Amino acid sequence: MNKVILMGRLTRDPEVRYSQGDSASAFARYTLAVDRRFKRDGEPTADFLNCVAFGRAAEFAEKYLRQGVKIAITGRIQTGSYTNRDGVKVYTTDIVVEEQEFAESKAASGASNNSAYQTSPAPAPSVDIGDGFMNIPDGIDEELPFS
Repeated sequence: MNKVILMGRLTRDPEVRYSQGDSASAFARYTLAVDRRFKRDGEPTADFLNCVAFGRAAEFAEKYLRQGVKIAITGRIQTGSYTNRDGVKVYTTDIVVEEQEFAESKAASGASNNSAYQTSPAPAPSVDIGDGFMNIPDGIDEELPFS
């Protein structure tokens, strides 16, 4: 089975192109910076993985994904090779994206990108915070069906 699940941040805006012909289709390329779980002194703390998306996934990337956005993707690893202009064989490894989704809210993304300029965290709203979740008011713990 060839299945990959990754979460990371885009290192730059996606590069989107469209194929030629009657059934033109979009394809997008972007690089995902994925933090390593364990850090060793003197070694990089992230891997930079090349991703490619096709069709509607590429159109989604073009419309919504930008540098610094944190996303989660599922897909598969695909290897290949080609001979460059100098006659040298180059080997490639890409992640072919099957699914992609945002891994944090837009507000959190903006806050993390500008964290050096914030002096204190913003207070949590008492209702809808924009990511589909609501804060639970104090004092109703006994009414919840879980603990």
